Amino acid sequence: MKKARGFPFFIAARRQERDKQFMENKRPVQEERAAFIAIVGRPNVGKSSILNRILGEKVAIVSPKPQTTRTRIMGVYTKDADQIAFLDTPGLLRARNQLGQYMVKSVLSSVSGVDACLLVAQAGCKISPADEELMEKFRQEGLPAVLALNKIDKLTDKTKMMEQISAYAQKFPFAAVVPVSARDGSGMDELIEELTKLCQPGGHLFPDDTLTDQPERVLAAELVREKLLRLLDKEIPHGVAVVTEHMEETGSGLIEISCVIFTEKDSHKGIIIGKGGAMLKKVGTLARRDMEAFFGTKVHLNLWVRVKEDWRNRRDILHTFGFDEKDFDL
Repeated sequence: MKKARGFPFFIAARRQERDKQFMENKRPVQEERAAFIAIVGRPNVGKSSILNRILGEKVAIVSPKPQTTRTRIMGVYTKDADQIAFLDTPGLLRARNQLGQYMVKSVLSSVSGVDACLLVAQAGCKISPADEELMEKFRQEGLPAVLALNKIDKLTDKTKMMEQISAYAQKFPFAAVVPVSARDGSGMDELIEELTKLCQPGGHLFPDDTLTDQPERVLAAELVREKLLRLLDKEIPHGVAVVTEHMEETGSGLIEISCVIFTEKDSHKGIIIGKGGAMLKKVGTLARRDMEAFFGTKVHLNLWVRVKEDWRNRRDILHTFGFDEKDFDL
């Protein structure tokens, strides 16, 4: 059977394309440096928040709930001669359904083929089994890694963080350990400085104005899902998927966007819509504001809710929602 071409292939292909372009254009590349760096860690430690803070733009949705990030998201940071292609990954957890299997495979495959990793942990907490597994993966792949201890703004006892740093240092020889707060920006300049040290000569991998590989239709759907995660309680938002069915810019500069919210149960559909449509209206208003901020123009957003029973365990539906089928088998 022919082996599927996964993310390591994409990285190699991107480097070959870069080298070809430089050869054709005869551009000097010796002063430009680049790196692919995967952002990994357990759920809800602030991986996406760190990526958004580094880029200065919201390319990955965030919420207080675990499993907010479901797919691998690339964000590109470029400053002067240095460029870093960051891969924001789902939090590493035990898979409980087909969607969970995809998320686990997405994390582990991201570590294969990158130049380095950024492990994010919450400041003051003990080493999690997920972090243990990731550090072992770094060792197997021979990857350098930087450790970011996030949420220092919430840490009152700094001695816990010193003990934490010592514990991680005994497990893996990190290139650097940087306490940060993605919320207020503390330590972020130091983190970027340490990460750019991992860049290698050979030219940038993407045009300097590249921000993300996320299609606009996917970004729009993710902004809707973020609001559902923030506004809905308990298990309901984890059984929700959002797909952009229509996106078109009108002659007046207005963007027309239609998104469908899929849920697994009829009872959940009623909760998402709310009394008199109040909840759905609130989701739409908040998502539209973020879309207008990102796209830089007015947005007209339409939302519908449909039921797809047990979609998280149905590969055919997961495929139509944009999840890569080759990543389902662990």
